[in-house]
Amino acid sequence: MANSESQDAAAKKRIITHMNADHHDSVFLPTTHSTNTSAKPSSARNAKIKDISLHGLTVVANGKTHSIAFNPPMTSYREARERVVAMDKDAVTALGRSDITVTEYRLPRGFHAVVFGAALMTMLSFFRAGNFVPGSYLYDYLLVYVPSFASFCYKIQPYVFYPMISIHLAEAVHMARGRLRRHSVVPGTSLWWTWVASNFIEGIGAMQRFDALVERKKADKEKQKH
Repeated sequence: MANSESQDAAAKKRIITHMNADHHDSVFLPTTHSTNTSAKPSSARNAKIKDISLHGLTVVANGKTHSIAFNPPMTSYREARERVVAMDKDAVTALGRSDITVTEYRLPRGFHAVVFGAALMTMLSFFRAGNFVPGSYLYDYLLVYVPSFASFCYKIQPYVFYPMISIHLAEAVHMARGRLRRHSVVPGTSLWWTWVASNFIEGIGAMQRFDALVERKKADKEKQKH
């Protein structure tokens, strides 16, 4: 009897340590789904398994303790991995999320960095028409040498700036409501703002890096299955 209890305790400790360290997504999404925090996913972002029994999980998230039941109960702790994976899949379907969670930002490099810099410079330069007339920093230190170009930019300023801002804003909203939500990037966090701001400035480049990051995580997840 004592030996059996000792084995169960060791199995529980091993499962809890492994799941919290290597399979946080499989804890986060079921917690979000089971505790009805999908409207405020940040409430479950730091979810950690505190305990596991044959009947379910005890999870601590944002200072609160939640119970997630196994239905039906397990007959052995050997079933734990399979059960948690099944719960994760159910949560992914119910929440309309991907089983891949993005937890990092990728800086623009190479061509993306050039596009980012050019887009940011254009936004800052065309922010107001006054940047293209004498007395402005941009004119006095740069455009003074090409007055005809400065005059041209002054005339087209509203036709460049407002459409550009509108298009990039639409792309940022699409990014936030689509990719970021689907891959469980919590709204309002520094990571969320970084991706949104990057997408607002450079547009499609941020989407391409985000998609590449998701593909890499998918490949890593496939490796973990073997």
